[in-house]
Amino acid sequence: MRFFCLGLLLAFQFSLAAFGAMAQESRDLTVQTVTRPPFSMVKEGEETGFSLDLLSEIADRLNWNLNIQRNDNFAAMLAAVEDENADVAAANISITASREATMDFSQPIFESGLSIMVSAEDVLEPNLMRALFSWDLVFAIGIAFLMLSAGGMLMWVFERKAQPYFDRPLKEAWFPSFWWALNLVVNGGFEERVPRSVFGRVFAVCLVLSSLFIVSVFVAKITAVMTVEAITGTVTGVNDLYGKRVGTISGSTAQGFLTRREIDVIAYRDLTGLINAFETGAIKIVVFDAPILDHYVNEGGYQFGRVIGSRFLAEYYGFLFADDSDFVEPLNRELLLMQEDGSYDQIYTKWFGARQ
Repeated sequence: MRFFCLGLLLAFQFSLAAFGAMAQESRDLTVQTVTRPPFSMVKEGEETGFSLDLLSEIADRLNWNLNIQRNDNFAAMLAAVEDENADVAAANISITASREATMDFSQPIFESGLSIMVSAEDVLEPNLMRALFSWDLVFAIGIAFLMLSAGGMLMWVFERKAQPYFDRPLKEAWFPSFWWALNLVVNGGFEERVPRSVFGRVFAVCLVLSSLFIVSVFVAKITAVMTVEAITGTVTGVNDLYGKRVGTISGSTAQGFLTRREIDVIAYRDLTGLINAFETGAIKIVVFDAPILDHYVNEGGYQFGRVIGSRFLAEYYGFLFADDSDFVEPLNRELLLMQEDGSYDQIYTKWFGARQ
């Protein structure tokens, strides 16, 4: 009996060892991707990018062998996974309900959104000197000068016989009167030159109270002029896209968003075609994934375009698998472990800097 139990124990241990060996058995994955810097690209002959680096780290932990196939079309990449000609797709793939209906997504790997990029020649760069000498600001300063001059001269009329400061002829009174009004508005007046007449005192009180409004309007005007200097051409947000030639990529979430908003869209087959059209001037506005556009501008595209406004249509990227794929669950576990042990943050920082 003792030998029988010992045999069962050995058989059980052997089964566990065999199961562990099977769990660690190397598996091959066919990976479809497209060139979408900084998520997927070829750099110095190496397949790299945030999504590929992340998938590669997970594959190393799970003893998976990746066979990366670079496609030139985003829709073809998705179709390869849906038709089970590839195990997984990795790039900047937005998690959407329509895609989830026929395929399986991993846990989100990146939080993103859409941005607008406009032609550099349509961007009015902020310029302090141009703002200071703009007609709007000159007009505001002129109005303020006239108001102060009028207020000072009216006080001269009230106070010229009651206050020694104002006791001077008209041709000599305009600047002291203006100076008095300016100090009243800015500093609250001169203590030693308090109005003495009834009308002068009433008028001075009105000036002090109204000065709060006048100064606020003047500051607001300057701020408005400086803000206008920083506005990017005629496009500052989504509502300015109507009636414009807007480019994006066919089949992208950006195209779906623009179509739903009934904005005219010129859809290009791939990112290369979109960027070429933008750089040659065929289109002057691009709406696409914010991190893709940011990377393009930061890596040399600044001479052609600027990303303006804030991100909109928040979305998440994920790895995309064939429906009911048995690769999804182990990948999700490793992804969560990487987020817990800090290795995910290391890869994120490599490509995007420290997370806010």
